[in-house]
Amino acid sequence: MLETNTSIRVRYQETDQMGVVYHANYLVWFELGRTDFIEALGFKYHEIEKQGVVSPVVDADIQFKKPVRYGEEAHVKTWLEDYDGLRITYGYQIFNQHGELSVSGHTRHVIVKEGSFRPVSIRRSFPNWHKAYQEALEG
Repeated sequence: MLETNTSIRVRYQETDQMGVVYHANYLVWFELGRTDFIEALGFKYHEIEKQGVVSPVVDADIQFKKPVRYGEEAHVKTWLEDYDGLRITYGYQIFNQHGELSVSGHTRHVIVKEGSFRPVSIRRSFPNWHKAYQEALEG
């Protein structure tokens, strides 16, 4: 199974008053991991958007285990959990600089037309992308 590992240096503005990463920033880190994953498949997300489609998050699930703090380096592991030709589910684990699991979760996405938000079948409209997702799942 394809997995990517994205390094993140925690910046001061990403932390809260307690000096730990503010919870909403982990979703931004999920996005960084997802973008790296898509690039590892051989695609550029901005190139896909030029074709008049976008990929909104339709569901997100996140579990907090241990805090990540300012100045630390975190690592986002990203993989494909599920894909059915229309919906894509990415899995994530964020590890702190000591290799301890800090956050885990997943996001579910669909591809839609930019203006109307009507769902688009990846299988039919983007056969190369469809094939890459299938291969990523099969490992």
